[in-house]
Amino acid sequence: MRKRDVLFASIIALIIWQIIAMLVQRDILPTPIKVAEAMATNFGDIARHFVASALRVIISIIIAVMLAVPAGLGMGQMPRLNRMFSPLVYIIYPIPKIVFLPIILLFFGATDVSKILTIVLILFFQILVPVRDDAASLRPELLNSVKSLGAGRRALFRFVYLPASLPAVLTSLRLSVGTAVAVLYITETTATLLGLGYYIFYTYATLFDYAATYAGAVAMGVLGLLLYFFIDWLERRLCGWKFAT
Repeated sequence: MRKRDVLFASIIALIIWQIIAMLVQRDILPTPIKVAEAMATNFGDIARHFVASALRVIISIIIAVMLAVPAGLGMGQMPRLNRMFSPLVYIIYPIPKIVFLPIILLFFGATDVSKILTIVLILFFQILVPVRDDAASLRPELLNSVKSLGAGRRALFRFVYLPASLPAVLTSLRLSVGTAVAVLYITETTATLLGLGYYIFYTYATLFDYAATYAGAVAMGVLGLLLYFFIDWLERRLCGWKFAT
């Protein structure tokens, strides 16, 4: 996606927002100008919450990838392992993982661990399933050609399965960014004093400062957009063959 297209779409969205706000003329829908002023006024506070939220979601993504990719590759490579764990995945995968948040809070309390663990639980299955399917669908002739060169299971993992699964991993991450940020908001409204979710909830439920609330929401949207762009950049660096002309 070109930066010019993103900029153009952002300008159109701001214009539509401005028109609707002028038509509604209510405090609960401030204009983009008022939101920009609130963001400038509270920039230091928003930046502090932004950093806390960014660290939580980035750590969650890293842990989910480190756990889900080897598990997915193992299930895709070894049919016996897949038969053992597929029923468990089949049962847990459709369940909205956010329902486990109260249980996680009971065990770990209102800490960063509970927030990160909730996001990891959601991302884990969203990455595991496509990686497993990609690893299982590799053509036998490709594997046999590598095996004929003397490659063992470790070499197959490093030079065949892992590169072949990268597009699936990055596509899953791209689709999961919005989910991760949404879950982050929910977890940060629970017994915490730091994070964009807390900032948004506090400004509208306690201060009734709607411009500041929208400023926090914009900051959370920017966080998701930056993560999305970073995954795009990773895909171009790690999966260059997809963009070859």
